[in-house]
Formats: sequence, C-alpha cells, structure tokens
Amino acid sequence: MQDHQHGSHGQHRVVVIGAGYAGAIAAGRLARRVRSEDVAITLVNAEPDFVERVRLHQLAVGQELRPRPFAEMFAGTGVQLRLARVTAVNADRKTVTATDDHATEELPYDTLVYALGSAWNTHDVPGTAEHAHDIAGRPGALRLRERLAALGAGQPVVVVGGGLTGLEAATEIAESRPDLNVALAARAALGDWLSPKGRRHLRKVCDRLGITVHEHTTVTAVAADHVTTAAGDIPSSVTVWTTGFAVHPIAQATALKTDATGRIEVDDTMRSLSHPDVYAIGDAALVMGPNNKPLRMSCASGVPTAWQAADSIASRLTGTKPTTVPLRYFNQCISLGRKDGLIQYVTADDQARPAALTGKTAALYKELVCKGAAWGVANPTLAKPTRRRSVVQGPTSLPHPTAANAG
Repeated sequence: MQDHQHGSHGQHRVVVIGAGYAGAIAAGRLARRVRSEDVAITLVNAEPDFVERVRLHQLAVGQELRPRPFAEMFAGTGVQLRLARVTAVNADRKTVTATDDHATEELPYDTLVYALGSAWNTHDVPGTAEHAHDIAGRPGALRLRERLAALGAGQPVVVVGGGLTGLEAATEIAESRPDLNVALAARAALGDWLSPKGRRHLRKVCDRLGITVHEHTTVTAVAADHVTTAAGDIPSSVTVWTTGFAVHPIAQATALKTDATGRIEVDDTMRSLSHPDVYAIGDAALVMGPNNKPLRMSCASGVPTAWQAADSIASRLTGTKPTTVPLRYFNQCISLGRKDGLIQYVTADDQARPAALTGKTAALYKELVCKGAAWGVANPTLAKPTRRRSVVQGPTSLPHPTAANAG
C-alpha cells in the first residue's frame, strides 16, 4: 500500500474522514470519476472493514454479519485507507489530525469530505451513559450482544425509544429471545408517524412477540436494574437506549459553520457554506430536502448525499458543470424480526402515505434494501461504466462557489 501522504507529485489531495455508508461511497465514487495520477484520495477510518449499521440490531442478538474488508472493497481503485481515529480538524489550516495505536499525525488536504456520522444520543439523562446500551456502532452492539447472552429466562429488557431503531431492536430481541420479558418505552403513541395500516400492523407484531409497550412514557433516569418514568419504575436488567442520534462533536469544535446540533451547513452540492474546500455528507451534514425540511439522519439520506458530493468534487476538479439532484424520500423500511416487516410509503418530505407493505413480503423487501445498500458501497457508481477524467485546473485549488456557479 502506498504511503498516505500525498502532494509531492502535484496531486490534488482529497481526505475523506469516516467510512460509514456515506464516506465509503463518496471515496469510491470519486476514485472512479478522476484520474489517480491527478487526485490522491485518503480514507481515514478507525476500523478495517465496513460496518452495516442498518444490521447492528441483528449483531446484538447474536447473528453473524458478513465481513466486508475495505482492503478488498477498494482494491484497484487508488483509494488509500488510513486506519486511525480522527481527533481534530483544522478547517483554516486544512489539516486532519489522525491518531492510531502508535502515533498522532496531521494529514494535509486540499479537499475534505467530512463523513464522521453520528453516535447515540443520551440526551444527558442520568445513568444512561453508565447503565444503558447502544446499537449506534459496532462496539456498542457487541457489548449488548454479550450482555443479552448472559441473561437468564424471564429477565426484563427495556428498549427506550419508539423510532425506527427502537422498533427494530425490540422486535429483534423479542423474536430471538422469546424467554425474555421485552418492553418498549415510547414518548408518543406507538408508531404515531405511520399510516393507520402501519400502526395496526406494528401493534399486532408487538402483541404477537409479547412486547409490553409503554406509550406516552418518558424515561427520566436509568439504573442498573430499572428505568425511571413519571408513572414509576420499570424493571430492566438490560436497557437499550435508542432515542435518536447525536453527530460527532468534532465539527462544532472547528471554524466550520454548523447548526445548534453540530451538523455542518452545506449548499445543494454538499459544500460547506463557510469553507468551500470542505464537503459534508451523511448524518454530519445539515441538508435541506423537500419543503425546506432537513433530511433525517439515516442511510436513506446519507447515500444520495455521498453521490452528490463525489460528483460535485469531480465536476469542479475536471472542469465539467456540476449537477444537483433533488433529494427526496420514497419509503421507510422497518424490520420487525427476521420474519416480519413494515414498508411505510411516504411523500417526498417523509410524511406517511396511506399505503404500507407488511408481513413476510415486507421482511424480504427490507432484506433486499439492506443487501442493496452494502452492494452500493462496493459499487458506488451502481455498476455503470465510468470515465476517469483529468484534472483541468490547478491541482491544489478549487474555485470558490460563486466562481464555480458563475455563468
């Protein structure tokens, strides 16, 4: 593998930080759009293989996931993998600080693709960080897996959060461990954002799996053996916390323009509003969708933002006109264990339509979506033929957005 430091040959240095769905796709797609002689692409990630985040609830209950090593995924593309944690970004000096087990190093860039994503959000609820488990990343899912495996029959498990992640976690645990007493605590009504058909099916599945649903319930504290709510304590040997995601804190510690939650504000090409040499994608980016509503943090949002950023960078480097594609939603895909599912069809801005697909057909649909997402990481141009173009402008500079969009 080549040394990850570039620039000595006049190459434009692109550093991509984070290799989830968005970061891995952006690196691979850009590599297929530009000549490696002109552009050096370094992907910085703490783990050597791709993590299928949409399957971490499966990992948590003991199912094995197929390994997807980046070394195989990026073989022959020119993408150089740097195994390290990103500990700082200096957007003014244009450097990324990367730390591994041996050293800390500064990586200079000409263009940065920020894709550090998100982690679980404890909302500073007392006891959550100490006693709850998360499935927002592989380390958390593996810790939960070990804890669940150690539970005896009849032990109570409480999943806190009634969104997509909470529903998938609760149903997966209940299906794989019918000997446990699984409960779900939701702040609103069960599946309140779904269509009537979707809500009915969700309730039927929870009843079939024996999941106790606590609706309109806010957990205010987590202890080792219970969670606290306004209505009293709910026994819990294992608490799984799924009340949304929080973005990686590094962006807010930089000079990049962010919103109150720390998401980087970008234009419709995924370019930072404050630093034109930075692109942000996936959960880390504040991307406005239909009706000027921010896209939700999800794989469904992250993948098209990665396509957009890679194509935008390639266009600006090669002197072709950048194009933008409207970002919109089509459905929400929810697995309810391995044998059941719910596909809620939605409007462009993510509001439920009356139509929904349920049952085994929906489970198959969701499985195909998950497989398709992983395939799309390894095939970021969707197997379409591509042409690697030469960089036509100065290798270490990109035009300012106003210049790029002029004419």
